[in-house]
Amino acid sequence: MAEITLRINGSAETLDVQPQVSLLDALREHLGLTGTKKGCDQGACGACTVLADGERINSCLALAMQYEGREITTIEGLDHPLQEAFVRADGLQCGYCTSGQICSAVGMLAEHKEGAPSAATEDLEAAEEELSDEEIRERMSGNLCRCGAYNGIVSAIKEVA
Repeated sequence: MAEITLRINGSAETLDVQPQVSLLDALREHLGLTGTKKGCDQGACGACTVLADGERINSCLALAMQYEGREITTIEGLDHPLQEAFVRADGLQCGYCTSGQICSAVGMLAEHKEGAPSAATEDLEAAEEELSDEEIRERMSGNLCRCGAYNGIVSAIKEVA
């Protein structure tokens, strides 16, 4: 066992964990923060997406020990206009992927604002002010929705962007 201190949603949390415990399992099983979901547990679905120092990560692929001292934001600690936009735009159905979708969208909007290109960015020199549907879909491609609420997700992101 190892003692680590994580900064979760603005609070320091000290945990005793095995070195191989994922950040996802630390959040859910040790801290009771169950808003972050375990989907594939292989980094392919995005249901476990959280923000680490504002950057989106798959928490199922991250070891909790690697994130000692970094600020982790889960859906429970998020207060963002995207949350209400998802409801207004029907960007969710069953809700399982929603926390990961929202955390990923928050990180994606920050990446776009900083000028990070995507595979869909046509002109890398031009600062694209408005995100196109194609650009949003490419930037969110790491997050799957089994219900198919993609049109609502894109609409919600466009509304906030």
